[in-house]
Amino acid sequence: MRLSINAVIAIFSLYFQSVNAQSEQIITEDFKPSAANQPERIFPQVNSQRRVRASISAPNASKVQLDIGGVKYDMRKDDKGVWTGESNPQDEGFHYYQLNIDGASVPDPGSLYFYGAGRLGSGIEIPSSDQDFFALKNVPHGLVSENIYFSKLTNSFRRCFIYTPEGYNENTKTRYPVLYLQHGSFEDETGWSAQGKANLILDNLIASKKAVPMIIVMDNGYAYKAQESNSSDKNPKESVFEDVLITEVIPMIDAKFRTIPKRENRAIAGLSMGANQTMRIMMNHLDTFAYYGGFSGTANYPSSDAIDASTFLNGKYKDGNALNKQIKLFWLGLGTKEPAPFPKSVGAFRTMLEQQGIKYDYYESPETAHEWLTWRRCLHQFASKLFK
Repeated sequence: MRLSINAVIAIFSLYFQSVNAQSEQIITEDFKPSAANQPERIFPQVNSQRRVRASISAPNASKVQLDIGGVKYDMRKDDKGVWTGESNPQDEGFHYYQLNIDGASVPDPGSLYFYGAGRLGSGIEIPSSDQDFFALKNVPHGLVSENIYFSKLTNSFRRCFIYTPEGYNENTKTRYPVLYLQHGSFEDETGWSAQGKANLILDNLIASKKAVPMIIVMDNGYAYKAQESNSSDKNPKESVFEDVLITEVIPMIDAKFRTIPKRENRAIAGLSMGANQTMRIMMNHLDTFAYYGGFSGTANYPSSDAIDASTFLNGKYKDGNALNKQIKLFWLGLGTKEPAPFPKSVGAFRTMLEQQGIKYDYYESPETAHEWLTWRRCLHQFASKLFK
C-alpha cells in the first residue's frame, strides 16, 4: 500500500510529538538542596530544569503527594517506607508548597517554615537568573529588629519589624528617611524580611550606592477595632489598620528611631492587598507621605474594573497637576505572568492615571506571576528611586 505524501507527513509529525513528549518527562539528575532548607536537610531539592524533588519517611501511608503551584504530584514509596517525587518545572523564585499524606496537607519537615497562605508552611527557592540583587553578600549589613507595642485601637499587643541600615547604631547623629512596607493577603509582618529578602535587597543597594540609606517599617496589615465584650462573633470585624498606622505606628517610630519626620522623607508601599491598603492611606494622607509604590495591585484590588477617578483623587484634583506637585514618585509594578484580575485591573488603573494626567513610573517583572520574585524585583527598583 502506498501512502500519500500528506499521510507520511502526518505519521512523522505524530512520531516527533511523541518523542518530544517523552523528552519532557526525562528528569535531569543534578538535584541540589534548596536554599530554603532547614540546616543539614538534604530534601527538598531543585535541579537545573527547575523541578522540585521532595522526600519524606511515611511507612504507614498509602498515598503521598507533592503539592506545589496548584498541582499535586504522586510520590513513590521504596522498601524502607520513604516516599520521593518530583514536580514539573517551576518558575524561578520563591514558592509555597506542602505535602499531602493520605489526604492531610502538612508542611515538609525538610524546609524552613514561612507564614503565607494563612499558615506557617513550607517554602522553596527556585534559583533565579538575577538572584544576585537579593543574595547574602560580604557587604555591610543592617539590622532587622522586632518591635512589640500595645495598640489602643485594637486593644491588643502588636508588632512590627524594623530594618535599620548599616551604621545606624554608630552614626548616632544621622537621621534617616522611612519606608513603610506592607505584605499581601494571608501573610504577615514577617513576610518582607523572610520571603521578600527586603533587608538584603537594601544592604546590597546601599553598599553599591544605588539607594539612600533608609529605615523600613514592616507592620501587620490585619488590624481590627477592639470588639465589645457582648459583641456577636457573627458581626464583621472593622479594619482600623489605616488609623493604627497613622496615629500609633508612625508617631511611635518617630519617637523611637532617628527618623526625618517630614512627608518628603516618608514613603509607603505594599504588595497585592498591601498595595490596595497603602494606596488608600497615601491618598487620605498626602500630608504624611510623598512617595508611593504599588506592587501587583491598585486602589481597586481585587476588582478588574477601573475605579472612578474622582473617587480615587478624593474629589480634590481635576486634572492631576496638583497631585503631581505633591507626590515625588508614583510607582507601579507587575509580573508579566500575573493571573486575572491583576493585569486588567492594573491596566485599567494606569489608563485612569494617564487620562487624569498623573505622572507615574511603571515596571514589569519578566516571567514572574503573583509571587515573591515579582515583589523582590519591585522593591529593588522602587527603593533605588526613593528620597533622591
